[in-house]
Amino acid sequence: MNTVKVRNIEIGAGIPKICVPIVGVTREEILAAAENIKSTKADVVEWRVDWYEDIFDFTKTEATMQALREVLGGEMPILFTFRTSKEGGEKAIETEAYVELNQNAAKTGLVDLVDVEAFTGDDVVKAVVEIAHENGVKVIASNHDFHKTPAKEEIVSRLRKMQELGADIPKIAVMPQNKKDVLTLLAATEEMASEYADRPIITMSMSGTGVISRLCGEVFGSALTFGAVGKVSAPGQMRIEDLTTVLGLLHKSL
Repeated sequence: MNTVKVRNIEIGAGIPKICVPIVGVTREEILAAAENIKSTKADVVEWRVDWYEDIFDFTKTEATMQALREVLGGEMPILFTFRTSKEGGEKAIETEAYVELNQNAAKTGLVDLVDVEAFTGDDVVKAVVEIAHENGVKVIASNHDFHKTPAKEEIVSRLRKMQELGADIPKIAVMPQNKKDVLTLLAATEEMASEYADRPIITMSMSGTGVISRLCGEVFGSALTFGAVGKVSAPGQMRIEDLTTVLGLLHKSL
């Protein structure tokens, strides 16, 4: 298993890393959220740029990115994510603009990872991966199903596809309809991690029913989990303080 190193954080080694999303609308809200995160045990910050009011003006986006980097300092990895409305995000975006946005973000040198939605198209993923890697930026390929939990075989198949497309970290988030769905997600995670993955993966079952999946990544093979400081960005996210405690307790027992 290859780990992924971003600044001083090694994803895929030891306790699952904690990523905290910023979902501010204005530059001021974004920077205030970053100030709050600085004093926590967050390992990675995800800037959910689909919330940002000026995201379609790249000059303003880059200026805010620069300010965000200054607030967070040189140690904290930043994940740049435009979550499209079709996968639960705040805004719609044309495919061409989506590729260009992610490529431009990677070229700035201000972010460490970009998120590309895996089923936007193979060419889209490859185009983002190519430019990101040229600029020393890692890529998370992601897929979100807010309606259901696919079969175990389908979850594994999607994660393997992301790996084949060159993503550094495949990620899937699914919605459970019942407790068995959570077991399906965990079984798929274990199978992918033990039989197919040569790099870290991220998986989660959303909502309160699936919260256990955000805690037991070290057991089943998910390398990163999402926690909240202030506003949550997805159903089932826990506060970072509680998440840190539980992840630490589990790690000690393993």
